[in-house]
Amino acid sequence: MKKPLDPMTIERVAHLIVDMDGPYERRGWQLTQLLQHAGWQDAPEYDGLPRLEWMKTVMEKATDDIEAIERLLCRICDPIEYREGAPAAEAVQDELNRILVLEGLAVRQVSGRPVLGELTDDGQSAVFTAPDDLEARLRPLVSGEDALRQLLERVEEARICERNGAYVLALVGIGSFTEGLLLNVLIHRDPDLLKGFPVGKGAKRKDLDYVSLEMLLDTAHDRGWIRKDRHEFMTIVRQYRNFVHIRAQQRRGVVPDQHTVGMCWGPVRVVLEDLEASQ
Repeated sequence: MKKPLDPMTIERVAHLIVDMDGPYERRGWQLTQLLQHAGWQDAPEYDGLPRLEWMKTVMEKATDDIEAIERLLCRICDPIEYREGAPAAEAVQDELNRILVLEGLAVRQVSGRPVLGELTDDGQSAVFTAPDDLEARLRPLVSGEDALRQLLERVEEARICERNGAYVLALVGIGSFTEGLLLNVLIHRDPDLLKGFPVGKGAKRKDLDYVSLEMLLDTAHDRGWIRKDRHEFMTIVRQYRNFVHIRAQQRRGVVPDQHTVGMCWGPVRVVLEDLEASQ
């Protein structure tokens, strides 16, 4: 999401959130709770105004905080938000996407988590990008400013490649960013890994210079820092990163495009969410 939502879109989303007399109607206190669940800092307390007016006003005041609005849009499509789980979330997501289509946006489920993406020109698919608030989200995860700067530089290099049609190199950049993030977070949380990553159940360790993205994902999953479905969904990112080797791309027979790049950002975003949740 690159720009604020149109005022009419905000009004329609507010209607959807409040869902007056509908199956997912929210009371005043539940509106505040929703904002808190969406990660809004200092979420306003419901003050007794008509709920639709209150929700619309809150969103209008936050309209320039694109990250906060994005988190809210994703949260109302999150199965964990509803007693009925996935069926309720899917119904809300379908209606939200009907509202967002004129904004060129859509929410899709990536490994069981809602992610906001931009619609392709044909309106059939959504492509994802690095989160706009990536710097703020990485800072508490990584070991320091040098690591943060290097990771952000890698993301910017991937963006430059994507903007200029160098899609293979963009995929390599995304994989490299993910590898760097996981390596830094794992060592930051467990400095003993500086001695090497355990191989199997024995005492043997693999030197850091030879630790693969697959091993990093396995280790993060084994420690409970990323979920199994995220781990599995990252396979495509790991495989496409290997397109740095022409032979690997030839074996897959894939010619990457912008959609391919966007597809790979989706699982990276949910892995980032898992790392945040496991702090």
